[in-house]
Order: sequence, then C-alpha cells, then structure tokens
Amino acid sequence: MCYMSETRFLEVAITAIQKAESIIMKSLSGDLQVIRKPDGSPVTHVDKDVENIIIKTIGEHFPDHGFLGEEFGRKNEESKFTWVIDPIECTMNFTRKLPIFSTELALMEGDEVILGISNAPLLHALMYAEKGKGAFLNGKPVKVSSISKLDEAYICYGGLAQFEKKERTQDLLDLLKHGWRNRGFGDFWGYQLLSQGRADAMVEAGAMIWDIAACKIIVEEAGGKLTDFNGDSILKKDSTSVVATNGKIHDEVLEFFK
Repeated sequence: MCYMSETRFLEVAITAIQKAESIIMKSLSGDLQVIRKPDGSPVTHVDKDVENIIIKTIGEHFPDHGFLGEEFGRKNEESKFTWVIDPIECTMNFTRKLPIFSTELALMEGDEVILGISNAPLLHALMYAEKGKGAFLNGKPVKVSSISKLDEAYICYGGLAQFEKKERTQDLLDLLKHGWRNRGFGDFWGYQLLSQGRADAMVEAGAMIWDIAACKIIVEEAGGKLTDFNGDSILKKDSTSVVATNGKIHDEVLEFFK
C-alpha cells in the first residue's frame, strides 16, 4: 500500500508508524514489565522504544521539526512543525495483551493539527487523515454517520474516574439515558468508531494533547466535530474534556455538559 503526500509528511509518518508497530508486535511475545510514573500512570520499556523510533525516523527526514511525546516531553520547541506522539495509547490494555491499544501520531503546524495517524495493530485498524484530504481506514475513505437524533445515537465514553474527578458523572449518565445504545469504548477506539460511522458520539472528561490530537483531525476530516465540554477548541490546553460527534447531534450532546 502506497501513501503519498504533497509534503511527504504522511509518507514518512506511516513509515515511522510501521516501524513502531514492528516493535510492539515483537514485544507481545514476552513479558511486559510495568513501571509507575510519578503521576501514577503506567509505562513500559516498549512505550519508550516506540517513541524513540518515531522520533528517530521522522528526524532523519525533517531534522528541523519539533516533538511533543508522552514519554520524553518536548524537543525543538521553537520549530514551526511539531509532531505529537502517544507511543502506546491504553498502556494498561497493552500490558494485559488486550487488543484495544494504539499508537497515536499527529503533526501540528503552529496551533493547528494538519495530519493524524491512529494505528491499532491487533484490531487491524490504521486510520489517518490530512487537513482537507479526508479520513481513511486501511487506505479506504471513511465518513461519520448520518444519525441526526440523539435517541437513535450510539454513544461511546471514556473512563468513569475522570468524570467522577470533575464531578460530571451525572451529566454523563443523563446523556446516556437519552441515547439509543452506549458502551465504554474509551480512548482512541471510540474516536475510530465515530470516524467510521459505527458510533455517533464519543465523550470523555480528561485527555492530554497526545491522546487526542490525531483523533481530532481524523474525526473532523471524516465529517465530524470535536470540542471540549464548553464547545471550545481542545488544543488550547494540555488536559481537556472532549465531546466528539458526527456533527449532527453535537449541540444536543453539549447541552448535557455546559
């Protein structure tokens, strides 16, 4: 499969993702040692190896670009272009060898996301999007659903602990009562399902920029909409709430959280 881009950004990014996938798949045959970071979140040596190979691969082609990664922080902050990396989204799933984990990679030009890749190797789901060029799943274009009524909507949601922490659990429950069906397909998977038209909304109370940057452009290029609980851009702060929908029910979903 050939991925071409006028800027070569996508081509290089896919190469980096493929190298990362190779490291991840090899690691699944052995034991994974989990270390707790100062904030209590889990990390493995694989997270660090993956982030390193992505930085190395992209840096060979674009040495003046910057990076913002979950594991190693910022590099070359003054650059016009910044690659945002979550080497293994859903690390706990990964350590239990559950299939719902991914590598997230986005490219920002200034404050705007212009490219995003969300790769879930065990789900055989490689999604990507470039600004103005649509969203794709394994090379085939995808679109959000045409559902326009909340009572017909399939709603996904992220971890309940974040809703509880921000005292928004009741808001979530009220929303779910008004939808058609709901499941806790949290993190990247909810956004992938939304972008493929298989779900109609995805909400979560807490996400970092590396969790959400790639999903943002994929959702939007698939025809959807993504904001925080107030309807504002999620890129204005490092940690954010998220409402993502097919666009047709966005305002209705937001009303439960405003």
